[in-house]
Amino acid sequence: MQALAVAIDGMALPAVEKISSEHAEDPLRILVGTMLSARTQDATTHAASSRLFRVAPTAQAMSKLTTRAIEELIFPVGFYRNKATFVKGIADAIVNRFNGRVPDTLDQLVTLPGVGRKTANLVMILAFRSRDNICVDTHVHRISNRLGWVRTREPQETEQALYKAIEQRWWPSINRLLVTWGQNVCRPIGPRCDACALLPDCPQIDVGVGKRRRATR
Repeated sequence: MQALAVAIDGMALPAVEKISSEHAEDPLRILVGTMLSARTQDATTHAASSRLFRVAPTAQAMSKLTTRAIEELIFPVGFYRNKATFVKGIADAIVNRFNGRVPDTLDQLVTLPGVGRKTANLVMILAFRSRDNICVDTHVHRISNRLGWVRTREPQETEQALYKAIEQRWWPSINRLLVTWGQNVCRPIGPRCDACALLPDCPQIDVGVGKRRRATR
């Protein structure tokens, strides 16, 4: 983890990390930005989030927007229609159920429309400075399996396994480090192993498996 922290210096941070640093860890911006980021390039996520919050900077303002208006503001993020419905539902729930404030517990966050453990954990870490959560997305799942830290099939299994495999002091940092590394070096296809600071300690589990499978068809 220390080697990764040094290696990512100078690399572009994930979009949600940028949103967090630019807006004083605003829980609503982090929550909505994380939702918009799914299957969407970081630059698109950042631009869409900025457009939405210029028009509706609070949950109250956002709840007054129509779903159609939200769609137009966040386009072209992936699955923008579904995400607009979730954003509208989240804003309504925050206003009507949580007195206009983003809830600050994992159990409450996952009751919001479209919010799963990945999003909820990242909000807990970035917005509420929790040191008790690990956020696992596809990069964290892939890389922690490649490194042999865990042997799991699904991200939620990986989250639970990492709580046992990694020292707690690193829990809040795992997502930032592995997502940045996964976007730049340890990519899902064509990982840049020759440029990897972890190569001497990496067993490269399943690296090239997809390529080998395609070649044998």
